[in-house]
Amino acid sequence: METVTVVVAPAPVAVTQQPPQHKLAELKPSSFAGVPKSSPATKAKPAKTKKLAGGCGGYVLEDVPHLTDYLPELKVINSSDCLDNQMDRFAHVLDSSSSSSGAELPESPTRPPCLLCRQVSNPTESLLCRLRFFFPWNWNKPNPTVCRQYFVNPDDTVAKKIVVHKSGARGTHFRRAGPRQRVYFQPDEVTAAIVTCGGLCPGLNTVIRELVCGLHDMYGVATVYGIEGGYKGFYARNTVELTPRSVNDIHKRGGTVLGTSRGGQDTAKIVDSIQDRGVNQVYIIGGDGTQKGAASIHEEVQRRGLKCAVVGVPKTIDNDIAVIDKSFGFDTAVEEAQRAINAAHVEAESAENGVGVVKLMGRNSGFIAMYATLASRDVDCCLIPESPFYLDGRGGLLEFVEKRLRDNGHMVIVVAEGAGQDLIAKSMNFADTHDASGNKVLLDVGLWLSHKIKEHFKKKPSFPITLKYIDPTYMIRAVPSNASDNVYCTLLAHSALHGAMAGYTGFTVAPVNGRHAYIPFYVCTGPLSLSFSNPSKFLLCVK
Repeated sequence: METVTVVVAPAPVAVTQQPPQHKLAELKPSSFAGVPKSSPATKAKPAKTKKLAGGCGGYVLEDVPHLTDYLPELKVINSSDCLDNQMDRFAHVLDSSSSSSGAELPESPTRPPCLLCRQVSNPTESLLCRLRFFFPWNWNKPNPTVCRQYFVNPDDTVAKKIVVHKSGARGTHFRRAGPRQRVYFQPDEVTAAIVTCGGLCPGLNTVIRELVCGLHDMYGVATVYGIEGGYKGFYARNTVELTPRSVNDIHKRGGTVLGTSRGGQDTAKIVDSIQDRGVNQVYIIGGDGTQKGAASIHEEVQRRGLKCAVVGVPKTIDNDIAVIDKSFGFDTAVEEAQRAINAAHVEAESAENGVGVVKLMGRNSGFIAMYATLASRDVDCCLIPESPFYLDGRGGLLEFVEKRLRDNGHMVIVVAEGAGQDLIAKSMNFADTHDASGNKVLLDVGLWLSHKIKEHFKKKPSFPITLKYIDPTYMIRAVPSNASDNVYCTLLAHSALHGAMAGYTGFTVAPVNGRHAYIPFYVCTGPLSLSFSNPSKFLLCVK
């Protein structure tokens, strides 16, 4: 049984003591050496407890695990040391370039040309300027045209609920995401692994790209591997080396360059592979089932006392992960869904008593169907899992369809794939089955609904209809992400790697009320109801 540990503490106080300085050696690629294990004296047993801290006014911090929770002797590193190490590397590059080409070095490395105003012609100068953009705090003469980097205060938190009563408690908060001044990994010791699991979603390749480039550009991490084929790839497939050059253009493609699969999680084998390969940062991209698997991996890593951060990036095209504002790929999915709705509207409008039926994704919640309906303005009826419906009798769907056709001459129906499953199962005497991820296999509500509508109007020879059924399900999820999702994926990836470098583990990263936060795995593994999360939009949709 899960236990909860609550620590009541006074208001947070900022740490003023300076961390010890450590000069990093020249960056070298990590080998596949095993992760050094902690001695029995420093290894703590994992405790299945929620990490909570209390404060004034009913404040509760629902914190995420940290490596020092079970490896208390880990040494802290100042983030600016990563910059020193990067400067050593790039100074060596500049020296080599100068000696081979005869070019003169810049007079002062403290004011490189600005990348933003595009006054860069030399590639090595471009690298220095890019470095200047990410690490501006260590330069003697900062360039005023470059946005200054900042560290997140370790006591910053994000409120889970922002609408509260004046006499109510402050409520639950999550730790704010972002770069920390203190990190717990030296860049040359990091071997990171990235894996994608579950169904496809626009933006997967963008997240992969930004994880690789972010680790390389912001922290100088040289060794990043991709796990092919989902969780099974840890022990059934070879890894592929990922570099900024190899992932440079993958964000322009749909799907995932690493491949994906459902199920196949053998936690012990996965952690064996992590340990054998010397991986100490694992980035897992997937939905609620994948995040449950990530939680199991984190628990096993902690049980073995390994210095390995396990980080989740939530992915579901249905946008049905609890707590978070939005999952990546959702904006692209809604945009693509509108194309199918527009086609259905054209077909319906061009025929006598035309009916267009469009089935969209939405297993447990109708976010895509609802948002596409509200954005399109051509939809007459939207059916979602949160709102039960019935076909026959007064106030039934068939009566509404007939009335709408008499009044308007055509209509468009949008239905989420999870809507009406109870009605289909009753009419077909179908027993429940589940896929490899444990999800219930859904029956095709679009085909079923189209058949029922046609069947109804066959009984009315004087009222002929023309029905067109469009199912764009796999077209929607296989496209590349749009501009909005590309930006969002970048922010997610950077927040994830900042958390891992700072020693946090066992968390998923996502925006909560507009601020990126680190959320414990167990919070994000429950399904989210559209009517619960967006009541005003839900009511607008069902009016």
